[in-house]
Amino acid sequence: MLKDAEVESKNETFVGDRAETLVEPGPAFRAGNARHWLSRIQTQTRNLSRSTQFVIAAALILGLTMFFVGKLVSARIERAAVQSAAEAGAHYMEAFLEPYVQEMSRDNRLSPYSVKSLDRLMESRSLKRHIVSIKIWRADGTVVYSTDKSITNRKFPMDEIAEALKGNVVTDLEDLAQEENEFERKLNVPLYEIYAPLREFHSGKIIAVGEFYEKAESLEQEISRVRQQVWLVVGTATLAMLMLLFFLVQRGDKIIQRQQVALRLRLREQTRLYISNATLQRKMTTATQEFSRINELTLRRIGADLHDGPAQLLTLILIRLDDLAENCSAVDQESMETIRGAASDALREVRDLSRGLALPEINDLTLLEELRLVAQRHEQRTGSKVELRLGPLPDVAPLPLKLCIYRFVQETLNNAYRHAQGKGQVVSGKHLNGTLLITVKDDGPGMAADALVVDTDGRTRLGLAGLRYRVESLGGQFSIDTSTGKGTTVNAQFKL
Repeated sequence: MLKDAEVESKNETFVGDRAETLVEPGPAFRAGNARHWLSRIQTQTRNLSRSTQFVIAAALILGLTMFFVGKLVSARIERAAVQSAAEAGAHYMEAFLEPYVQEMSRDNRLSPYSVKSLDRLMESRSLKRHIVSIKIWRADGTVVYSTDKSITNRKFPMDEIAEALKGNVVTDLEDLAQEENEFERKLNVPLYEIYAPLREFHSGKIIAVGEFYEKAESLEQEISRVRQQVWLVVGTATLAMLMLLFFLVQRGDKIIQRQQVALRLRLREQTRLYISNATLQRKMTTATQEFSRINELTLRRIGADLHDGPAQLLTLILIRLDDLAENCSAVDQESMETIRGAASDALREVRDLSRGLALPEINDLTLLEELRLVAQRHEQRTGSKVELRLGPLPDVAPLPLKLCIYRFVQETLNNAYRHAQGKGQVVSGKHLNGTLLITVKDDGPGMAADALVVDTDGRTRLGLAGLRYRVESLGGQFSIDTSTGKGTTVNAQFKL
């Protein structure tokens, strides 16, 4: 039997521990549960409108603020009401009690006659309607008179009479928890306690403290009524402010929503326009590149036509002139030489033009190799010197860009040779932060500002204009730095 009891006790302990484990979750579980509920509240709050979120937040903040304001105002009003009633009651009781305590200035106690007189005073019907109990304290904390005779001549702590001995009227709605208030507790009526200093007539010296308990029904009713009024005013003001804030925020929220809708529509339109512009830009770039390719093919065809057509005809003319020169007189020989010289010059120029228009195969060349090639060909054709100042350049570039750079350098070097006699010819190239800069410079006499637009014979400079159009058609920037006597620098800049 004993073993069965021990087993049953152990089972009860195990079950109790298990039940306690199930009922009392650990701190980690409670923290996780709190985070879960907080996450759900945040999710639900995000789904509310801005005005509702604002009103909820304003209600919490404003409600707490007005709650503390109401509590503070109610406490101040309650304190003021109690203090006012206490001071009135203190003056009332001083008029009754001070004549009986004058003898305490001599022997520090009340005579039996004074005690009987106070007892008769407490039996007064008019006084009993308000005052239910009286105590007179000596300065050392001894009760020399009390309605409750059981505590007369007993000494109690002086905490409650200390302020009254300093000349202050002390009052409070008393909870009657002190030992000397047993008689008042048994009355089971709401009371408030007043301590008033009792003074000697001729000197004003405090000789005792009068303590009396006054019925607090009417005072509590008045305090409750004032408190209700205060909370009614505070609640009405809070509700009015919340409603005003709600309408203002709701109106602002509607304006924001309309603006958001307008912005979304505008954003969609901007996106559509951006896509359209991007498509047009791609088409324009493709068309520009195709135009550049077709233009280059056209130039090559013109060069080939010049080489195969006029050049061959001029060569035939020269051969026939040589045949005719053998049978001509001396005068005719001179004319034939003049014709042969003009034909030779024309043939040379046609061949130069055809060679210039016929672009070499540059598809497989890098920009570095291409710039070296165009400078080399210019040196071979003109016999002048070209200095190369080439920095790091990209290894891969689209064909339209290669064609543009080749023609740019070729034309500017031709201009440098024609107008500056090839002095100080420098070709520079560098690639930095996605920008490719190609520069051709010479140390010639330079040009005046108006000479960039109109030549001396009134013709526009088609070479420079063509270069500008060619560079800008690929999205580049074309510029010329020149002044009389300081040479000319031509720049082409491309964003890669």
